[in-house]
Amino acid sequence: MWQRVGVILRKEFIQMLREPRMRFLLFMPPLLQLVIFGYAVTLDVDTARIAWMDMDHTPESRALLARFEGSGRFEVVARPENEAEVQSVLDHSRAHAVVRVLPGFARDLLRGRSTEVQVLLDGTNSNTASLVSSYASQVIAGFSTDLVPNQRVNVVLRNSGNAPAAPTDLVLPRTRVWFNPDLYSRNYFVPGVAANILLMITLMLTAQAIIREKEIGTLEQLMVTPMRPIELMLGKTLPFAVVGLIDMLIITGAALLIFHVPFRGNFLLLMFCAALFLMTSLGAGLFLSTISDTQQQAVMMSFFFTTPAFMLSGFTFPIRNMPVVVQYLTYLNPLRYFMEIVRGVFLKGVGVEILWPKMLSLMVYGLVVVGMSAARFRKKLD
Repeated sequence: MWQRVGVILRKEFIQMLREPRMRFLLFMPPLLQLVIFGYAVTLDVDTARIAWMDMDHTPESRALLARFEGSGRFEVVARPENEAEVQSVLDHSRAHAVVRVLPGFARDLLRGRSTEVQVLLDGTNSNTASLVSSYASQVIAGFSTDLVPNQRVNVVLRNSGNAPAAPTDLVLPRTRVWFNPDLYSRNYFVPGVAANILLMITLMLTAQAIIREKEIGTLEQLMVTPMRPIELMLGKTLPFAVVGLIDMLIITGAALLIFHVPFRGNFLLLMFCAALFLMTSLGAGLFLSTISDTQQQAVMMSFFFTTPAFMLSGFTFPIRNMPVVVQYLTYLNPLRYFMEIVRGVFLKGVGVEILWPKMLSLMVYGLVVVGMSAARFRKKLD
């Protein structure tokens, strides 16, 4: 049996590596996704553009402006003088926010009264608006504590819809961030790329490899040989399991060496969980091969599988922010469990004692999908 499987394996590797299109699919998608999500796709706001509107024109208001410019997080790109100019700045997206010092700012400080600084936010991008408002609150709170310790400067935050937020207080929080202290979004995205690539590559290539045999007429020749369906299935799927694990090694190495993503867990545990997840993706590719007649159909069908899996995996959108019904649907998505495992191993360094429920779910899904797909594959060959 294993001699016959070995022959199929050798044939698949030769056919896989000699075809230019297949070589492209093996290596270019992982590299492209890694570059895009590592460099281009980011939720970080390193420098926020603000417009400064000083309606007080006092040394205190200029000191606050110096605090904004010296923080390293803000760039003053405009100085509107009236409401029309403020509206124009926000409408043309020239600035993320408009910081407005109201009249009487210095007078209230000198008299020991609470005063306000208004921050008008462009709420088009809610994530950016949230970060900019947090940065502005920190700068104003620091100004209030360092320069006028006996008074309070309230921050009135308003988004583009003029919805007010709560003012700051004299009690300042001390925040400590675990697992991703610098809050770099690439530390969140890059490990997830490994899970997405593992699904996409193994699913599409497994389905196309079997469909290609149908199109060129060699599948019928294989069926009349002494080779049994289980041997043919193993010979067709194992090469792409090896490719998936190699891609996992490449992405892990790039994450550590190029993007400097922290890796705090057990590497062998990560690879073992990848092998568990491969059962699901290879089984799904095997299933697609039984319902498709051409490689184009297999590619289209794979998109119907990978797109919902990607959207419901928590890769970009937090699952807890989804509607309750959709959150329950995510439990049917094996990619969700592997995504949590990859990020847990990379960033948190957790082990089997924490990840075993997710590992067990991957094993159950893998065995079910492989079993059903193998049964259908055998029936179709018979």
